[in-house]
Amino acid sequence: MERSAVSTRTSPLPTGRPEVERPEATITNKTTHRTQVRDVVELFKPITWFPPMWAFMCGAVSSGTGLDGRWLFVAGGVLLAGPLVCGTSQAVNDWFDRHVDAINEPDRPIPSGRIPGRMGLWIALIATVLSAFVAWGLGPLVFAAALVGLTLAWGYSAPPFRFKTSGWTGPAVVGLTYEGLSWFTGAAVMLGAMPRAEVLITLVLYSVGAHGIMTLNDFKAVEGDRAMGLNSLPVTLGVGNAAGLACAVMALAQIAVITLLAIWGNTVSALAVGTVLIAQFAAMPRLLSNPKKFAPWYNGVGVTLYVLGMLAAALGLGGYI
Repeated sequence: MERSAVSTRTSPLPTGRPEVERPEATITNKTTHRTQVRDVVELFKPITWFPPMWAFMCGAVSSGTGLDGRWLFVAGGVLLAGPLVCGTSQAVNDWFDRHVDAINEPDRPIPSGRIPGRMGLWIALIATVLSAFVAWGLGPLVFAAALVGLTLAWGYSAPPFRFKTSGWTGPAVVGLTYEGLSWFTGAAVMLGAMPRAEVLITLVLYSVGAHGIMTLNDFKAVEGDRAMGLNSLPVTLGVGNAAGLACAVMALAQIAVITLLAIWGNTVSALAVGTVLIAQFAAMPRLLSNPKKFAPWYNGVGVTLYVLGMLAAALGLGGYI
């Protein structure tokens, strides 16, 4: 999974002074443009829906429960993880970054005026309520997980929290919501109950490892992040140190998963995760030789291997291998 498909971050407002609401005149408002469905779809960024939907699938598989009688719940869970909660996070992010986007990415739906006035905020609010409503229909555990995810989605972008401004907190929030909560939702939807401890431990470990994935995405915008006051890890630690940390976090999380799978008797699954980790180790030297240049390449190779390992772990936990 490429981080560009995962990320909800855009450049924040400069942190050297309080965030002051700028006049709406700073955003192009093409009043002659009639908002189209495609403009709203673009605001929700469908390309970002894949990672949480993949994690949801891993959760469903890890439950070990068949699909008989659960198809409607699974469809609702996929809708919740991708278009609703993830899509809501994208809409929230674009609303609170609209003034910066007016400078850096003026063609986006809100700064371009294709979604005018406060319509972007209302879309985010309506999507939040709709997400909560769908989650309620999937059971109390899913509802609770969705509320946590939605709260983090708003806290990630909205003041006073704006978790995205921290290279430590921002990636942790995204990793937890995209990987951990989506995995939990998949398992809870299938079981209609709390997943067992082995599943919970595994999803937490993969959420921690995802912090490295999120950090890798920040290499493409080091100069911009530094100028805009975003304290990403490549900015605060330096590119080389941040790349090494990202690799270490991803690897250590997977080593823990492998060890636990072996202890739990999931030998084949442990070997499968170990195999994809070895392949990642083979790719890491190229990334570390020039992180800014090869981070996009590693996002395509190493991160794909990482998420394949997630599926292998889920198959083992579910008793399929």
